[in-house]
Amino acid sequence: MPSLRLARALEAARPGDTIRLLATDPMARIDVPHMLADGPHRVLTVQNVEGGLEITVETGAAPSG
Repeated sequence: MPSLRLARALEAARPGDTIRLLATDPMARIDVPHMLADGPHRVLTVQNVEGGLEITVETGAAPSG
């Protein structure tokens, strides 16, 4: 579910926006970076927080074409 929530947020974001994802699923630490590996977005931080993870993502420009 965290990856799906992030995908929806990325669709609505503009290039250069920062999105903070809070997740209780420990697999988000692996799933989110894997989902973004082909760009244009990038993971800035993955931190343990009370109750789960906080993942900060910077949006990139949408591919042209």
